[in-house]
Amino acid sequence: MHAFPLYPKKMCSIGHFAKAMVFSGVRKGQFARQMKACWRCSHTRLFSATRVCSSTMPAWVIEKYGSNEVLRFSKDAPFPVINYPNEVIVKVFAAGLNPIDVSMRGGHGAATFSMQRDPLNVLQSGSEFPLILGREVSGTIMECGLDVKYFREGDEVWAAIPPWKQGSLAEFVVLSANEVSHKPKSMTHTEAAGIPYVATTVWSALVNTGGLTKDNCATKRILLLGGSGGVGTFAIQLLKAWGAHVTVTCSHDAQQLVGALGADCVVDYTAGPVKDQLEALGWKFDLILDTIGGQTEHWAPGLLKPWSGSTYITLVTPFVHNADVLGVADGMVKTAALWTSRVFKHIAKGVNYRWGFFAASGPALDEIGALVQAGQIQAVVEETFSFPRVPEAFQRMEKGHARGKTVVQISQG
Repeated sequence: MHAFPLYPKKMCSIGHFAKAMVFSGVRKGQFARQMKACWRCSHTRLFSATRVCSSTMPAWVIEKYGSNEVLRFSKDAPFPVINYPNEVIVKVFAAGLNPIDVSMRGGHGAATFSMQRDPLNVLQSGSEFPLILGREVSGTIMECGLDVKYFREGDEVWAAIPPWKQGSLAEFVVLSANEVSHKPKSMTHTEAAGIPYVATTVWSALVNTGGLTKDNCATKRILLLGGSGGVGTFAIQLLKAWGAHVTVTCSHDAQQLVGALGADCVVDYTAGPVKDQLEALGWKFDLILDTIGGQTEHWAPGLLKPWSGSTYITLVTPFVHNADVLGVADGMVKTAALWTSRVFKHIAKGVNYRWGFFAASGPALDEIGALVQAGQIQAVVEETFSFPRVPEAFQRMEKGHARGKTVVQISQG
């Protein structure tokens, strides 16, 4: 089913509807019947390329938080609607999965994301359901808001979806145009769906927080703690494209993968204490990106060059957990106190301590897309699942020890 939403109080022109029918593959002989059926619909309903106007779509949803059993396939998920003039509706061809999807299925971030969906607390608790997961999308623009100038219907795009929005495990998704970028032509939709979320996370951490650019990386030694997952495999390629020296920690069976992506030095964490192996290398680092957290935070900053502007950045932060446990207000207070104490503790040792956060960004994906087109970044997709096999894809994610990305193919692109 292909559906085309109308703006409230605005009837679709014949020309626009005709274009929609052609795009949907509706034959000329069906056009008159479609016109009569759709003009009878309320102007707040959706135009559809089927014989019956519809406001629903197929999607995998959850209606409560829990384990894999809460995933449910629905043919009647609400069709996304353009509410703001800078939004676009994307037909999803492929969706990438990330560890955050598994965490969100279990309720991680419920308090924080509810606040971002409803800052004034107007809606009741549980209003996020039915919730659609999936933070990465590759597909085609189906409709643009009135203020969207950079995209038009039919453009192939990719995007990272903020966790407080409905996700990509559905036939359609609505996004801000600022979150969307043109998909690299050299990639299939399946390949492209494995990059946006990890790419924008790495970009936010290394560029926005760490201050790295293509112009200052050539003299840097970078350490990636956990290099074989989605974030690590992308970070290796980005840093090598910018000329940095990259050291990576991973297990023995991932060494070949990270080496093929360009890592200069690979440390096997199964071969002995990682700290000892890294100290034995005989050099200090300019920046550390930590995707593991936990005990690594206690010793990893000691591997940085002191008093030289070096920075430790961890992607494992306590803010969302504190907000879930204590509530948003108390969680923010506790998190701020913890962050302040750690920052001053490390400043006294001559290094910077930072937290890295995901930030959706179409302009960042534009830059990354240029590197993809230049052959400097490739997709690392470990396994692809069909749309009916979404629960199996989540089970694969829960096993951990990823060697790249898990992607769900929603429809043929």
